[in-house]
Amino acid sequence: MPEFWETNFIEKQAMWGFQPAKSAVLTRGFFLEKSVKNVLIPGIGYGRNAQVFREKGMTVTGIEISETAIELARKHYGSDITIYHGSVSDMPFDTTHYDGIFAYALIHLLDPKARQKLIQDCYNQLSEGGYMVFTAISKQAPTYGKGKFISKDCYEIHDGLPMFFYDTESIEEEFGHAGLVEITEVQENFPFFLIKCRKGNPLR
Repeated sequence: MPEFWETNFIEKQAMWGFQPAKSAVLTRGFFLEKSVKNVLIPGIGYGRNAQVFREKGMTVTGIEISETAIELARKHYGSDITIYHGSVSDMPFDTTHYDGIFAYALIHLLDPKARQKLIQDCYNQLSEGGYMVFTAISKQAPTYGKGKFISKDCYEIHDGLPMFFYDTESIEEEFGHAGLVEITEVQENFPFFLIKCRKGNPLR
């Protein structure tokens, strides 16, 4: 996967443009409501989703596997944002506890073991009472069932990039132990789920 993303960022640069994802805007409102001050974004890319939080005075820290994406983030948004170069599978990169964590379109690109590790690592880095929000692609997406079959609900749509498609049952199964509080649907370029968890919420 590191080679996949590095190649894509080298060839396509700011491939998603500079407008934030709808999920980032929704999460910003949620984080403001919950008085979140510092945000961790695993898989920050070139920073397009970081700006909505920074504009409201939140401190943002990122993790990104592509050096080219990090260079793009610094070029477009300045160098005053901490971005750790590495895979989210190698979390944690610091000992900070964050009020909010936002992981956009990341969890569904990982295998089952890596998904569980990411969820647990993020939960561990939350402050008590803090919130983490994940977006994950839904089985309602038109690409579900297309491409190379890998395992149940997982297909390789693009070479070298398996994708796991979620439904509410699999969300409950994977996030139920991590303070799951709400599952909502959001329409991005594909149908996504917005998954909210709170540290300290009664575990299921």
